[in-house]
Amino acid sequence: MKDLTNIKFWLFDLDNTLYDGATKVFDQVDKKMSKFISEKLNVSIEEARKIQKNYFQEYNTTLNGMIKNHKIDADEFLEFVHDVDLSFLKKDNDLQDEIKKLDGKKIIFTNGSRAHAINVTKRIGIDKLFDGVFDIRDCEFIPKPSKEPYKKLVENYKIEPQYCIFFEDIARNLKPAYELGMKTVWIKNDEPWAAKYSDADFINYKTDNLAKFLKEVNGLR
Repeated sequence: MKDLTNIKFWLFDLDNTLYDGATKVFDQVDKKMSKFISEKLNVSIEEARKIQKNYFQEYNTTLNGMIKNHKIDADEFLEFVHDVDLSFLKKDNDLQDEIKKLDGKKIIFTNGSRAHAINVTKRIGIDKLFDGVFDIRDCEFIPKPSKEPYKKLVENYKIEPQYCIFFEDIARNLKPAYELGMKTVWIKNDEPWAAKYSDADFINYKTDNLAKFLKEVNGLR
């Protein structure tokens, strides 16, 4: 971990990264996606679910597949799928303390919407601790792990990749960050779609507790 003492830029994915995936917040989003597809394409929930998963695999996000194949309104989709119950997300004082101690720029990099990022971080009590949210609109609806949004993010925040670290629960999304010269941390989980490539050499570190990992890093500085 000694190579993390000079980090100046801290990039965090949102869902299942800044909060524990066991809370199942994203399960709600997942179900809302199926419902949206079912209603828009006039198909059963089962068929909608198949379409959803196929699009996620082929286009990196369900939204990207829906835009390319069905010309849907992206804003309508994002508003609908992120209208979920966050009441069981609790303040995370440990995470709040450790993020506060980090020196440098702290940015959320998400394939979701800015509104969803704000809602989630408010519930956890960390919404005032970030220098920015780079969301799917900022990426012009081109999702991770396409290289373009990473380059846009670097340019937008004047990031020096060699001094940057990226935390993410979907292993494949770490590859472009690593190729740009960033350090990468995989937030361990059991979801097959998120764990695929979790043993790849583009992952520098793994953790199942973000606050604990940041505490170790802060202890070195």
